[in-house]
Amino acid sequence: MLLNRRNLLAGAGIAGVAATFPALAAGKAGAPGDAAAADALAAIAEEMLATFPDNATTLGIDTGKRSGLKAKLADRSAAGDASHRDTARARLRQLEAIDRATLSAQVALDVDVVQAAYQLAVGGWAALPGGDVAILNQNVSYRSTPYIVSQGTGAFAEVPDMMESKHEIATRADADAYLTRLEAYAASLDAETARIEADAAKGIMLPNFLLDITAGQLNSAATQPIADWGLIRSFAEKASKAGVAGPWGENAAKIAKDRIAPALTRQAAALTKVRAKASDTPGMWKLPDAERAYAWLVEAGTTTKRTPEEVHQSGLEQVAKLSAEMDVLLKAQGLTQGSVGARLAELGKRPDLLFPSTDAGRTELLGYLNRTVAGIRGKMPQVFGKVVAGKLIVKRVPVSIEGGAPNAYAGAGSIDGKSPGNFYINLKDTSIWPRFALPTLVSHEGIPGHVWQGEYTYSLPLIRTLLAFNAYSEGWALYAEQLTDEVGAYANDPLAHLGYLQSMNFRACRLVADTGLHHKRWTMEQAMRWFGEATGYTASQCRSELNRYCAWPGQALGYKTGHNEINRLRTKAKTALGARFDVKQFNDLVVSVGGVPLSVLERVVDSWTTTAKA
Repeated sequence: MLLNRRNLLAGAGIAGVAATFPALAAGKAGAPGDAAAADALAAIAEEMLATFPDNATTLGIDTGKRSGLKAKLADRSAAGDASHRDTARARLRQLEAIDRATLSAQVALDVDVVQAAYQLAVGGWAALPGGDVAILNQNVSYRSTPYIVSQGTGAFAEVPDMMESKHEIATRADADAYLTRLEAYAASLDAETARIEADAAKGIMLPNFLLDITAGQLNSAATQPIADWGLIRSFAEKASKAGVAGPWGENAAKIAKDRIAPALTRQAAALTKVRAKASDTPGMWKLPDAERAYAWLVEAGTTTKRTPEEVHQSGLEQVAKLSAEMDVLLKAQGLTQGSVGARLAELGKRPDLLFPSTDAGRTELLGYLNRTVAGIRGKMPQVFGKVVAGKLIVKRVPVSIEGGAPNAYAGAGSIDGKSPGNFYINLKDTSIWPRFALPTLVSHEGIPGHVWQGEYTYSLPLIRTLLAFNAYSEGWALYAEQLTDEVGAYANDPLAHLGYLQSMNFRACRLVADTGLHHKRWTMEQAMRWFGEATGYTASQCRSELNRYCAWPGQALGYKTGHNEINRLRTKAKTALGARFDVKQFNDLVVSVGGVPLSVLERVVDSWTTTAKA
């Protein structure tokens, strides 16, 4: 029997939660307040899509009654941000007024999760002196930041990829919408430029070295021949393939030349002008009201109330433990001298473990990743009772932004399955990717990590698909790496097992480095030295990572915080249930419940444990 993808996901998600968390399923129907609460959440979801139309396109739901969203982009102006803030405050009051006593367990959970997101976002607008509170913007909810544009954020880094890979062209209306969006893209750039200038007047600006990188990216994009713009070339190709006749490429190229390129140049010029007042201090502690702002960013990144000092000390303890484990494996490889980081660096330079930094070498690396995806996919029934398709494409980070982009990132595909998930890897320098580091990366970004987990949310109410929490999302992805190790993927490959431990150590190092920069007031030189010695990463890898922490304070704290919490809850449940504990059911529960704050996740697991014991 054939199932469409939506039905398949419904079976994998809701059925999985019902099977492993009967308390949610039991009260699902008939509670007096359920219908009104569900209607309120559905209305909030539509409001969120209207605020961030890009997300409707990413999810493949910019059709039918939402087709008008296909011609729009989010309003990135200061007025748009203020409107978004005021709406969020009103929605928070609305959510707080819903009587939980009238709701079933599942609907109460949905309301609590949505309220938590709005509460966190409203707190962000109160705490951040400038920049972007991204909590309610599904595509980038992980990276709230005091800086409106940086080397990896802003319209120039986010809009082109969405339009190239997600904006479907099937009709003339779709093509017209694409052109309208190109005009809106130029307007978005100028709106951000105005906010850059306004924030700078308040003393809020990137460190000068990040201003240089970002201005360089913008100038590079602006001066690239229009014919080479993927944003333009892919549009003409999609229209032609769909049989939508018209001078689409020419019309798009004219907008790019007359509107977009000048807007990119203006934004680069604004950043260059701001640089005269900027410093080389990497941490955000130099910004106005920085202590309060960073405390909120730590909360946003971890969904906990832990202090920066607590996070820092926790990171140091975990790095020490993981380093001891890696030391044993390194000695088995004949690497006995020097620090763990130095020996990892030495291992990472072995010619037989590297791909050439050539087009052929990059193609070979991408092929290796695809084969690894296939191998890991086949092992998932060992740790999940319910599985999803996990459709994904491994892609190189676009060359135009790779200089400032993260080393790797991913996102799930569209709800209807037409658009697979994307797993991006930065191949500017292939020497940062020795073979032993890649299998665990596949697990994190692809299966059973981000792409895999994202698909489970498609069986939840739309509002839940539109919300993500950094610590849960990144904690799950790190837990996914652990699951791949637990199914024996590295049993006969000690180097790949070492790569897995290095990845865990790397995320523990993030706890130290992020808080070191923004709380301990480390210099970049101090951070580079500590991070390099602790991870064994190359100088370019360390610099890329630390640049990211400078631009997105607090985000990197979610990985190990979330991973530690999932494992704590697993141990807690296993201790309570003894022989009745089933790791497949636990994994189904955690992945199927969808994005939640860590405190809510504990409530879900505790309820499941109580029911299982009865």
